[in-house]
Amino acid sequence: MSLRAVRQLSRVRAFYLGGAVLWAALTAWTGWQLPGSRQMWVSALLLAVFTSLLLMSSVWLQRLRAAVSHEPAHHAAPRKTVGTRRAHA
Repeated sequence: MSLRAVRQLSRVRAFYLGGAVLWAALTAWTGWQLPGSRQMWVSALLLAVFTSLLLMSSVWLQRLRAAVSHEPAHHAAPRKTVGTRRAHA
């Protein structure tokens, strides 16, 4: 995989982390205010969704980083010094 995919997955993982933190706070607050309510269970469900997405993206990112580190580096062709050109007659 490419380095671009690793960077994109890192950004997505940060989004999932933010969502998991947000829903954890909202689940705790809703559980404190209205324990056992529908809002609490919806918050808990969304917390589980974002946590599972965060876990999956972390595993994929770890696998991609391992795959990228084992690939050989692609280097540009070496530059040859340009000498004087001689016309052959």
